[in-house]
Amino acid sequence: MHPNSLAMPAQRQCPACDGFPIVAVTTSTRRRPDGTLPTLHTACPDCHGTGTHATASTRALASR
Repeated sequence: MHPNSLAMPAQRQCPACDGFPIVAVTTSTRRRPDGTLPTLHTACPDCHGTGTHATASTRALASR
């Protein structure tokens, strides 16, 4: 076991985004002159773009 592994909080994959926290959404069907589509990058509202959630025991310790 790595010596620092005990200090790291346990994390699990975000159930809302399945670990894909930031996505690019196309905003139009009209292409730009260079051939690209206009996109908007957005982060998962549940995990705020991290892709992980802390486990319940980690959240309990953090609230103390």
